[in-house]
This record gives sequence, structure tokens and C-alpha cells, in this order.
Amino acid sequence: MADDKSLPKIGWVGTGVMGASMCGHLLDAGYEVTLTTRTLAKAESLLTRGATWVKTPRAVAESSDLIFTIVGYPHDVREVILDPGTGVLAGCKPGDVIVDMTTSQPSLAVEIAEAAARREVDSLDAPVSGGDTGAKGGTLSIMVGGSGRALTKVQPCLESMGKTIVHQGGPGAGQHTKMVNQILIATNMIGVCEALVYGHKAGLDLPTVLQSVGSGAAGSWSLNNLGPRIIDNQFDPGFYVEHFIKDMGIALAECRAMSLSMPGLALAEQLYQAVAAQGHGRDGTHALALAIANLSGIDWLKR
Repeated sequence: MADDKSLPKIGWVGTGVMGASMCGHLLDAGYEVTLTTRTLAKAESLLTRGATWVKTPRAVAESSDLIFTIVGYPHDVREVILDPGTGVLAGCKPGDVIVDMTTSQPSLAVEIAEAAARREVDSLDAPVSGGDTGAKGGTLSIMVGGSGRALTKVQPCLESMGKTIVHQGGPGAGQHTKMVNQILIATNMIGVCEALVYGHKAGLDLPTVLQSVGSGAAGSWSLNNLGPRIIDNQFDPGFYVEHFIKDMGIALAECRAMSLSMPGLALAEQLYQAVAAQGHGRDGTHALALAIANLSGIDWLKR
């Protein structure tokens, strides 16, 4: 690792399920981190490890060279980056780089890049995939949109958070790639949950079933990582249902703009709306199994 004084100063906004772990990897790598979050308590573990807390995203940027954001929704991204009074961009100096790692709208990524360029600041959209497991392990897949010059500046930071870092193209390309990712997951999760409900109803021992199907053609990340959680009735979030509904909404809007018919995605979005309506919006995406079971009158939690 380079001498600490030679490292760029890092700014961080957002310490949720994934953000706290991702920021922690930067601290472990020796970076000086200034951060802010809406709930101070969520930052305590990072503050005890040496991070500095400030009140606003603008104050984060004023103390930093590379500023990372990972928040909930596009309106949050707009507020923390573009707010003229308290936003990240208002505190940036020429040569800084903003890296938004939230899953957000491709059009907003383009808007941020254009606004940043007017201040001689670079902006990257760099959403991630891998859930809480990937965030904790530093094994995320990171999909990057923006300039190659800006990516070169932040590459060492991204390498501390992920193992697959791919430059997808210009502004918005990272977000479009994440939409591809979410479309793949949406319909795959239906299959995972329906298959496990079927196996349960057939009286099979589900851990034994996973031994057979998890390593075959039906295997997937969702099956092998979330299947055991479903079987164990563990629905704590690696990624919130309500955030996944947001992502599918963005994907469906992009599909409409491109005149694409996506019936599988539309079905998945409706099923997840049912999951949220049943009170599981703050559970993990694998809570879809509860809604699938409920359609057949199966109470998964009392099996």
C-alpha cells in the first residue's frame, strides 16, 4: 500500500446495508475518509475506525478528492449530489471525481455528468451487484459509466470493494448495465422461489435438494446464496424488497422509452408489489418466497 499521505482523500455519503461495508474497505486500505449519513448511528462503526463525520454532502466534498455516494432512490441521488446549497457538487473543486454507486436512472447519471463537467469535475455512475455478501467480502461486480480518465483515478478504490470492475461506456452506461443485471435477477428469483416452494410441498429435504440442483444447469447466485436463507426462514435484507421494486420500476420505464415489451419483468414487479403489500418491503428480495407460498395457501413460516 502506498504511503497514506500519497493517497487521495475519500468522501462517502450513505452507510446502509452495503455502503457501510464498502466504506469500511477503504478505511482498511488506509484511506482518510470523511462521511455523512442521515442517521449518525449508522456511521458509528466507521467513526470508531477513524472516519470523520460532517453534516452535509457538500462538507464531505470540501474535504475530499474522490466522493462516493450510495443512497436509496434517484431523488436521494439528486439531493445529495445536485442540491445547490448542500450537495456534493457544490463542494467540489476542479479535478475531483464523483462516483455514484446507487442503482439509479441512466438519464440522471447523464445529467450529473453534464453538471459536473461545467465545474471541471468528473462523474462516474458505478452501480454494484453482489448484495450484502459481496459488499462485506469486497467481491462486488462494479459496472462503470463515464470517462476512462476518471475511472483510472478511482480504480484502486474500486478494487478494494469489488473483484469485477468493467468500464461499460459513457455516462449512464453503468446504470443501463445494472438494469440488465436486475432484469436477470427478477425472473430468476421467481424460479428460485417457485422451485423451493414446490420442493417443500413435495415433502423433499430442501438442503439435500440444493446439493443436487445448485451445482447443475439450474444453479445460480440467487439459488446458492439466497436459497439456504429461504430454507432457514432468514429474510433479513441483503437487498431490500422496496429498493428492488424501485429498480424494476426504472427498468420498466427505460423499456417503455425504448418500445420494449418485457412481460417477465412486468410479472416480477407485480409479484414484488405483493411481497411489499404483505409487509415485507424491508426484508430481503428472497422474501418473494413468502408471497409465492401464500398464493397456494402455504404458510412458509409455520411449515
